[in-house]
Amino acid sequence: MNQVARADFYLIDKPRFRDEPLLLVCELARKAFEAGLYSLVLTRDATQAEALDDLLWSFDPDAYIPHQIAGSDDDEDEAAVLIAAPDADVALRPLVINLRDDVVEGTFDRVLEVVPADPAARAQLRERWKQYQSRGFDVKKHDM
Repeated sequence: MNQVARADFYLIDKPRFRDEPLLLVCELARKAFEAGLYSLVLTRDATQAEALDDLLWSFDPDAYIPHQIAGSDDDEDEAAVLIAAPDADVALRPLVINLRDDVVEGTFDRVLEVVPADPAARAQLRERWKQYQSRGFDVKKHDM
C-alpha cells in the first residue's frame, strides 16, 4: 500500500517567528534531522539561501545540523539539509521545505509550507492548499 503524500502548512504566529521567519525553517530542519530525515529547502532566491545557511550555524548553540547550499560542493548528498535557490538543479528529497511562491512539483513524501504572518500573503497559500488537496495530499495546518 502506498503512503499518501502530506502537505503541512506552518502558519507563523509567534513573535519570534514573525520577527525572523527563517527561525521556523531552522526548527523544522532540526526536527527533520533529529528524525533521521534528509530535507531539501527551496528558497525564494540566493540571498534567502545564504541567510538560512548563516542562521543554521547560529540559531541554536547546542545544535549542529549538517547543511549546505546546493552547488557549493560536490558532496551535496552528504548534507542532511540541502538549501536550493531557484537556479540550482537539484533532485527532490522525500522531505521538502518550500519557501517559494509555487507548489512543489515532482515526487516526494512530505512538503512543509511556511506561511508568513502577513494576511495578504495568505491568500495565495489558500490556493496552494487547494492544489495539494486536488493532487491527493493529506493536508494539515499548524499554528506556530
